[in-house]
Amino acid sequence: MIIYKVLNNNAVIVQNEKGVEEVICGKGIAYKKKAGYFLPDNGNYQIFVMHSKDLSHKLQQLIEEIPLEQLTLSSKIIDYAKLHLGKPLNESIYISLSDHIHTSIIRYKEGISLKNVIFLDIKHFYPDEFRIGEKALEMINKKLGISLPEDEAGFLAIHFINAEMDENFDNTLEIIHLIQDISSIVKYVFSIEFDEDDVYYYRFITHLKFFAQRVISKKTYQESDDELLEIVQKKYPAAFSCVEKIDDYLQKKYAYQVPCEEQAYLTIHIQRVVYKTKQY
Repeated sequence: MIIYKVLNNNAVIVQNEKGVEEVICGKGIAYKKKAGYFLPDNGNYQIFVMHSKDLSHKLQQLIEEIPLEQLTLSSKIIDYAKLHLGKPLNESIYISLSDHIHTSIIRYKEGISLKNVIFLDIKHFYPDEFRIGEKALEMINKKLGISLPEDEAGFLAIHFINAEMDENFDNTLEIIHLIQDISSIVKYVFSIEFDEDDVYYYRFITHLKFFAQRVISKKTYQESDDELLEIVQKKYPAAFSCVEKIDDYLQKKYAYQVPCEEQAYLTIHIQRVVYKTKQY
């Protein structure tokens, strides 16, 4: 491989046979080297390929700023997440997670601790991602010999939620708040507390995740099914009345009117989770 650019002693940029830039990292691989020098193919390297030029540029900037140890750790955490989540992750996760780990360590060394006010919401609504956050926190503390607080597990989980939904950090926080608000409306209307281990609750929250994402992005279904709504409205009047309250709330706060088909599906999910909860 021919070095295209040296970032630091531990990182270089090369171009593969397709002309795509690859960031190659490894301890001391660029020592006393410069552009045009040869890099052996058989080294123990970490290879990053960003298909977006913007992301590639951001990654290069980040690599120049953070220690190789932290970048390697971030990559191992992402590999673990891919294996256990079984979901595609946006490649931006390599940048956002590495940057978060780096800044968290700086805060820790400066004695600054951030309170995660949505810690429990993340744990309840995104249990799989939260477990990844917990594992990531364990890996960071063990590898670097530090003691980042438990709140960090929630912050770390958000990066995987972002990467799954292809959302930015602010949108993800807004989605989590919206899920909490809709859940609170349902609990208030029916005077219930959910069984968070129940399969119907899991399905309800899963539906809310995608619904909340559509609300925040102002997206709706392409077609409207008035007939389906009419059927569920008659069959589940109490659940539909709750959906009307949710619709009022969304119109006031987000200027979003819930489409007929969305109202129908939301009614069905609410009916199921409420019925199952009241059986206990």
